[in-house]
Amino acid sequence: MTIEAAGLVEEIRRSDRVGLVDKVIKKKRCPRKVVRIRLRRCPQVDHPTTLQKLFRSCRNVFKGPGTVPSPTDVRKLCRILDVMKPEDVGLSRDLQFFKPRSHEVEGTPRVTSATIYKCENFELCIFFLPATAVIPLHNHPEMTVFSKLLLGTMHIKAYDWVDSLDSDYLTSPSKSRLAKLKADATFTAPCDTSVLYPTSGGNIHEFTAITPCAVLDVIGPPYSKDDGRDCSHYRDTPCNASLYDEEVRKIIDNAGGRYAWLEEIEIPEESEMDGIEYKGPQVFDSMA
Repeated sequence: MTIEAAGLVEEIRRSDRVGLVDKVIKKKRCPRKVVRIRLRRCPQVDHPTTLQKLFRSCRNVFKGPGTVPSPTDVRKLCRILDVMKPEDVGLSRDLQFFKPRSHEVEGTPRVTSATIYKCENFELCIFFLPATAVIPLHNHPEMTVFSKLLLGTMHIKAYDWVDSLDSDYLTSPSKSRLAKLKADATFTAPCDTSVLYPTSGGNIHEFTAITPCAVLDVIGPPYSKDDGRDCSHYRDTPCNASLYDEEVRKIIDNAGGRYAWLEEIEIPEESEMDGIEYKGPQVFDSMA
């Protein structure tokens, strides 16, 4: 897979000015596929970029683990993200990545990620999804996440848990948990920023690329296995209320909407990602 982007990535060519990045984020049981992407640095600018404004706001908004941004702060970040363009993170609109491939690639297309900035309180990162690529159904424990679709068309499916973890009534015999469908729709850039919260807004979601896509994520706080914020993956099964006991039927009938049983599963093969170093417009941390 080759990606062309002004300031972030360019088509593979022999040059002393660029370097080749071959990196796999995690080793999984599936065969290793390597994404080969050329990167180059953008020139620095004297005035604050849109990305720098986003970074400064994140510094003020995210207070650390166990906290959720206020509605005012959420609106502040959304105002910045809603107007962000691909060029703000070094992407051009004429991407080789977005052009038809001359040959088919065997296997499931792999997602590529680039981290712009990461600290204890928040993380800024970009995900590149080839057409038909999937980021499988997964959760964001104790996190608030802002997702901005920069390029492409993507289908998003998202759920929230119906009740607390210790509910006896909302657990099926297979130990799946009842969840309410919050989103099941297709989005095309440019579109508004989506926001999910620790217990609402579609905390458990799945991305499927209809066309090649680029997504900017703002995650606060980041995943941390040591701090109990590890990523879990799920399989969803539609819930037919008539097949379950009276307690489940009562909850579904009272709340309305569509529901599914979510069963936690092992890490899917398609969740494996390749990582590249971010070399688009830089953020400058005065606290570093």
